[in-house]
Amino acid sequence: MRAVTRLLGELDGAPDTVDLNDIARSDGFLFVQNRVGVAGRGVAARGDRTDIEAALHRIDHDTTVPEVAPLAIGVLGFEPDDTGDMVVPAVSVRRLPDDRVVVTTIDDAEWRDALAAPTTSAITAGAFNVIPEPVDRYLAAVATARDAVRADDLTKAVIARPIRVESDAPIDVHSVLRRLRSAFGSSYRYSYDGLVGASPELLIEVDRSGGSDGSAGPIAVVRSHPLAGTAPRTGDPDRDATIAAELIESTKNQIEHRVVIDVVHDTLLPYASYLDWEPDPSIVTVANVQHLGTRMEGVLSDPAPSVLSLARALAPTPALGGHPRKAAIELITANEGFTRGRYGGAVGWVDAAGNGTWAVTIRCAEFSPDRRSARLVAGGGIVADSEPHAELAETQAKFQAMLGVIIRP
Repeated sequence: MRAVTRLLGELDGAPDTVDLNDIARSDGFLFVQNRVGVAGRGVAARGDRTDIEAALHRIDHDTTVPEVAPLAIGVLGFEPDDTGDMVVPAVSVRRLPDDRVVVTTIDDAEWRDALAAPTTSAITAGAFNVIPEPVDRYLAAVATARDAVRADDLTKAVIARPIRVESDAPIDVHSVLRRLRSAFGSSYRYSYDGLVGASPELLIEVDRSGGSDGSAGPIAVVRSHPLAGTAPRTGDPDRDATIAAELIESTKNQIEHRVVIDVVHDTLLPYASYLDWEPDPSIVTVANVQHLGTRMEGVLSDPAPSVLSLARALAPTPALGGHPRKAAIELITANEGFTRGRYGGAVGWVDAAGNGTWAVTIRCAEFSPDRRSARLVAGGGIVADSEPHAELAETQAKFQAMLGVIIRP
């Protein structure tokens, strides 16, 4: 494959600016936070993570932006041995942190089609039906996990449940992406083969200075921002501040959070020349809930691993699986009553130099091919003090993120 990368302003006839949501539309690929990220159209190559990393390194790259390398977008499933599904888009459009827009085409792909304004059409609001799975099974699974923790079989397990949204008309994914931008702009918003969401949780980011040939630069900065421990937001600033203070003081939530931080730290430390983290968790707010979060940042040792290798080593973290991982996943598989698939894994991008950003695959919907239905999943960490009905209420709060943008007329 041969890639050509140019700044948007270097392309004759290109628009002055682009909206990555409008590049992705309903049938492309998207990974973006605020305005920074990537959108893709078409498929130049597809495979698991090993295939795609090899393909990226084989690309012959003609570029006027040497700090930008060809990239792939993809998903790693929940199961630790899942090898992922990834694509090298035929056309990739990246907005960099300094607000430059970069366009990469593979072989004979036409950038003009990707950058053309999307066709607009009148959207008729459908009638929706929300169908939960049996709640009794979820409550029983929470109780089983709690009892396993009390018996010292586990430190923590994450129990989730699905619901299904059905519509009498196709759901317009492009409109859903635009609503996510409005409501959850600071989250990592993504669209990949019907998997659409807005995750507040950074799993792993690697940022190194290097050339488009894939060579590593002198410094590879690594970042992670694990979240665990959740409380609702009410819209009343005073009440929300009180809830946030209670969340910080909650022994149950602090235990749940500490398990996640320790595992992420211990996983990254062997790869790092140094690794620093906040001494105490802080409150991370999104539109409908607030979380305990702890930022980590460090420098990877040389030679630094690819962000994709680190993402697979971390996912699922105890925030989505539990601890110890193997025992927690066995309990989840035996008691949840459904297959998680892509939920709870990771979604993001990787380039030929090993840079990239990956978020935890939560706050998402998986749309059917005809776009008339979607599966949503939400869960929470279970420790010794967990109460099943309180955990049920937490999942109901988490579901609102995607329900609101799907059902909104």
